[in-house]
Amino acid sequence: MFKKILLSCLCLIGVGLFMVSCATLPPRPEPEPLPRPSLEPAPPPPIPMNVRTFPDFVALIAQPGETLSSLASKYLNDPSMGWFIAEFNGIASLTPGQEVIVPLLPYGKGGLFLKGYQTVPIISYHKFSKDKADVLTVTESAFAEQMKFLKENGYRVITLDEFFDFLDFKRPIPKKSVVITIDDNWYSVYEIAFPILKQYGYPATLFVYTDLILQGRKTLRWDLLVQMSKNGIDIQGHTKSHRNLNKREGQESFRDYFEAVKKELTESAEIIRKRLNKDVKYLAYPYGETNPLIIALLMKLGYRGAFTVERDSNPFFIHPYSINRSMIYGTFNLREFESNLNYFNDKMFR
Repeated sequence: MFKKILLSCLCLIGVGLFMVSCATLPPRPEPEPLPRPSLEPAPPPPIPMNVRTFPDFVALIAQPGETLSSLASKYLNDPSMGWFIAEFNGIASLTPGQEVIVPLLPYGKGGLFLKGYQTVPIISYHKFSKDKADVLTVTESAFAEQMKFLKENGYRVITLDEFFDFLDFKRPIPKKSVVITIDDNWYSVYEIAFPILKQYGYPATLFVYTDLILQGRKTLRWDLLVQMSKNGIDIQGHTKSHRNLNKREGQESFRDYFEAVKKELTESAEIIRKRLNKDVKYLAYPYGETNPLIIALLMKLGYRGAFTVERDSNPFFIHPYSINRSMIYGTFNLREFESNLNYFNDKMFR
């Protein structure tokens, strides 16, 4: 009897435990924690693989639409310095995918290289004519042919300021640089040379002596000089009367000679300054002659340089008050013209 009661109790306990276990729900899974915002700064955007910048240069692969001028504008802040990139890389133009080095610092200061040194030809003209030539008169067709020759053969016409910055180690200039100057203020400069220079975008310097600025048909007037000055022609000094500064006149004493030379240099510069609102920094010696006294006066009066008519090109070590210039005669053919365009000298290194 006792066994039956014990078995009944055990059965009841088993049933109770089974029912309790069935009534209990399974535990809910713990929710996954939400991601916390990162406190670390976002990584920088990837650097384009086509450009690498270094302290002295930029290495890049040219992209579609880029030109030498646009690269010069972007990295050198001067679109006119495209030649600087071209010469460093030995190229004439740019194509997409081309590997290019953009130098950020000047190289070859003074045009000095292992095989020689750069020289700058300065060519000089006087008069122009429609069809008649002589030693000092160049025809319109000849002048046009000469300017075209410069363009087609890779010469770059620079200003006197750029040339003197080159002498002072302030800037590099293209290897085939040339300076164009014109002496005296004849009307043919405006009528013939000026339009051709404008056609090619060439700067030039016109050396005028102020006594010859008249209201006639053969010489330039001030209104024409103003127009030219605003369109690429740099007006500079050729004295007041075009007297030979290197010689005394008649019974002139040394004191009188000194005062006369000083007057030639100061009065002409002052007249140009008042009429054209510009300073005169350069002088073309009348007849190309000078002496130490004239040079000392020029330095004291603040002139930056002066020009002879010695037929030669100019290295960086040329005396700034004895700059060479090559006169272009009206009798020259194109080969003779080219012979005055020497831009490199290797004789010292042979």
